[in-house]
Amino acid sequence: MVLQGTLALMVLKTLDVLGPLHGYGIVRRIEQISGGLLNVNQGTLYPVLLKLEQEGSIASEWGASENNRKARYYRLTRAGRKQLDAETREWEQHAAVIARFFTVKAEDLK
Repeated sequence: MVLQGTLALMVLKTLDVLGPLHGYGIVRRIEQISGGLLNVNQGTLYPVLLKLEQEGSIASEWGASENNRKARYYRLTRAGRKQLDAETREWEQHAAVIARFFTVKAEDLK
């Protein structure tokens, strides 16, 4: 399960780290980083890519894949880098709040 919005964040971070990639490369990297715990299919990925492109966070162009097939390559834009920075800060804040709940013990509340 992937929380809403987190797949877009994973796509942006993947493109930030690895540079331009085709959809299959993005999926493989997300699955690799998650240790196989996340399985992203094309029906889930491509609407996210389309939305990010419409927002101007990523841009795309056609090119040849590793096995000489036509593939659409996505890259992070300047706006996408700003979005990634903002969403990373927001995600880290949310994660820190949730982490507090796991560290509180009953005796801490007295």
